[in-house]
This record gives sequence, C-alpha cells and structure tokens, in this order.
Amino acid sequence: MATILKGKPVADAINEKTRQMVQECLQKGIEPTLAILRVGEREDDLSYERGAMKRAEAVGVSVKNVILPADVEEERLFGTIRELNDDPKVHGILMFRPLPKYIDGEKARNMLCPKKDVDGCTDGSLSGVFTNTDTGFAPCTAQAAVEILKYYGIEISGKRTVVMGRSLVIGRPVAMLLMHENATITICHRKTKDMPGIARNAEILVSAIGEMENIGREYLSPNQVVIDVGIGWNEEKQKLCGDVCFEEAEGIVQAITPVPGGVGSVTTSILMQHTVFAAMALSNGQH
Repeated sequence: MATILKGKPVADAINEKTRQMVQECLQKGIEPTLAILRVGEREDDLSYERGAMKRAEAVGVSVKNVILPADVEEERLFGTIRELNDDPKVHGILMFRPLPKYIDGEKARNMLCPKKDVDGCTDGSLSGVFTNTDTGFAPCTAQAAVEILKYYGIEISGKRTVVMGRSLVIGRPVAMLLMHENATITICHRKTKDMPGIARNAEILVSAIGEMENIGREYLSPNQVVIDVGIGWNEEKQKLCGDVCFEEAEGIVQAITPVPGGVGSVTTSILMQHTVFAAMALSNGQH
C-alpha cells in the first residue's frame, strides 16, 4: 500500500515558521496584511476565502476583505486594484479569478503589483518563477506541491518527473520549480502521444489536468510518487476527488497525496508565508 503524503504536517511546519516571522514583524511595528479581492459570490471563491481567513487568524496575519458586486464596472475594479497597490498597510493581494467575462482579466491580473502578488498570477511573478529570481512569488498551489516533496524527504534532483498539464496557474510553474530543484522534466498536455506510457515511466508524477479521476492504473507504476493537484466534486460518489483514481493508485504507487487533505491543505499556508515575506521585503524597500 502506498504511503499517504498528507498535507497537514507540511502546513503545520510552514505555519509555525510563519507565526515566528509575524512576531518579528510586529516587534518592528509591521502588521502583515493580506487583501482578499473578490468579485461576486462564487461558492468556490467563498470556500477558499473562508479557508484563507481561518489560516490567517491562526498565524497572525491580518485580512482586509474587499468585496465588489458581480456586475462591478471594469474601471471600478481597476481603481480598486490601484488603491490596494498604493496602500502601504496592504502587503499582499489575493484576487479571485476567473473574473466576470466582460472584464479584461489579463489586464486586471497584470495590474497587481508583483511585490504584492502573493498568489503568483502576474507576468512579473511568473517571470521570477521561470528565471529563478526573486521577482514576485510563485503560484501557491505549484509551490505547495514542491514543499510536500521536500517535507517528506523525497529526492527531486535527477528524478524523471512528468507534469501533466501546462497551464500558467499550475502546470508550467510547478515544472519550473521542480526544474530548479534539478528534476528532469517532461510536460504532457492534450496533444501528447502515449501519455499513459510517458506517465508510467515517471519517478515523480504531478497531475494538474483538472479531469476528475482520469488518471488510472495505465498511468501508474511501482516506486512512483504521485502529487495530485486536481480537485472536483464527484456527484456519483458525493465526495471530493482528484485527477487520480485514488483507489487504483494506492495499491500500485510508492506514495501519493490524498484529495482532499493533500496539496490544497498546504496552499493557504504558502499564501500566508508569502504575505509575511512581502511585508518584510516592502518594509525594507526590497523585493
């Protein structure tokens, strides 16, 4: 049976470090503050917001909720982003996406100041991920996947690593982060031929395709570590599931992250850590 790579111990370790950094900030008169910018009342946004606020309270990060109506005028949203960028008391900004279709989402995300883009969605932040420099922050979910591997002492350097999915939200950033750890990377996508065969050859398999329980035994092999980034609601089973068919994988692979309770449970911890890093850097005029 596979070792279950639970996210909670990873999150707890990150939270403890973050709490210590928050105390250091408070002693210097800095109150790390995250602005959560939400348009409308999407249930997935509300769920993540609740989780983020709970995590913020646990580590001592302050939260400023900025809620705009679902039919907000584009210029009002842009003006709100400018205000948060310019507010010296706000150190990190989390803007929920996707935005309403009539809003220029590309323009909106790139209006965020990279120094405050703690969820790593701007082109400025992503350039830092791709060049391995300190510009902005990595996307939280992508970094969470890497942190789980590190926490459990799973060797990354030199390992044949397959990332399934090429989105700028997870696929490509997590591939770059793993490459910076000297993994040998293959990225698979919809046009990839013989994806199961390529996946089976992986020593580390990261699934971020967003297709619930689509990854079955034909993709898996013994001595493989599987990081399942996907999450969705299975109506038939009435439960949350990942990209990987967990029941099949558990009896084949060496180790796997569960869904829920895996990568997602680490993501908000990374978000809070980024906010504190941003507060420390902005107070020093750095980053």
